[in-house]
Amino acid sequence: MGIYPQPNHWQCGPFALKHGLVMLGILADEDRITELAGTRWWSGTDEFQLARAARRFNCDLTLLRRYDAETARRELISYLQRGIPVLLCVQEWGHWITAVKVEKGKFIILDSREKSVLNILSWRDLKKLWTYHERDDRDKTAVQTIFDFHPVIPRFRVRTKARFSIARAKFLRKPHNRGFARLWNDYLEDLLKLCRPRTPQRSNFISLGEFLRRHEAMIIDQLDLWHGWIERSQAKRVLSHLHFVADTYGLVLPSQDEKRGIAGITAILALWAASEYGVLPVYNPERKKKRH
Repeated sequence: MGIYPQPNHWQCGPFALKHGLVMLGILADEDRITELAGTRWWSGTDEFQLARAARRFNCDLTLLRRYDAETARRELISYLQRGIPVLLCVQEWGHWITAVKVEKGKFIILDSREKSVLNILSWRDLKKLWTYHERDDRDKTAVQTIFDFHPVIPRFRVRTKARFSIARAKFLRKPHNRGFARLWNDYLEDLLKLCRPRTPQRSNFISLGEFLRRHEAMIIDQLDLWHGWIERSQAKRVLSHLHFVADTYGLVLPSQDEKRGIAGITAILALWAASEYGVLPVYNPERKKKRH
C-alpha cells in the first residue's frame, strides 16, 4: 500500500478511492477495494461500485453534478478547504483521479496513471481534463458540459487528515522519493501506533521534529552499537520520512509518552536495520555437532 502508479489500465477507480481514504487516515488496499467494488478488467469501476466500496470503510461517496464550470470550481474548492478529498471522473468519464488540496489557485491531484502519481494542475488544465461533453441526440451541434464530482465523506469523526501542500507534493514527485511515497501507508500505520493527532485542546505534546532533535543521535548511536554497523545517513533518512508523514497528518507525541516514543522509534529502526543489512544469531551459541 502507498502512493504508486496503477499496474494496469482498468484499476484507476480503486486507486482513486484508496487515495481519498488515506487522506482521511484510512489505510486501504487497492486490491481489497477492487474486490469490494466488483471492478472488472473489461469495464473498470463506475461511481455506484465505488460508493458501495466506500461504505465498507464507513464513508459515503456522494455524486454532485454541475453544468457551469465556475460553480463546479467553487464547490470543489469548498470541499477541499474542509479537508474532504474528492474523486473526479475525467477524460470524458474514462479515468478516475483524486483531488486533495487547493493552494494559490493550484490543485493537488493524485492520478494513478502518472509515474509520480502526485500532480499539480492549474484550474485551466484541470477544467480541460474534467469537462465531460454530452451531445444532444436530436441536435448533434448542441453540446452540454457536465462536471461530476464525488466527495469522500466519512460517517465518523476523523482522527487525522492529511494536510498536503504544493511544497510537499513537489517533494514526493522527485524521482528519488518515489520509494518513500510507495511506502506511505506503512509509515503512517507505524506512526498511528505511537502518535496522536494534534488538537487545539492538546497542549502537552512533543512534535516529532522536536522529539528527533532530542533523541535522534542517541537512537542511531545505540542502533549502530547493537547492530555492529549501519549506514547512519540511511537511518537518518528513515527518521526524516517518519517526520515528514507525521507533519503531513499533524501527528504528535504526548509528553508523557516520550519514553514510549524512544522505545517505539528504536524498535522500528532496529527492524529496518535487520531487513536492510541482515543480522547474526543473537543469544544463540553455536550447537555442538553430534558424534557419529
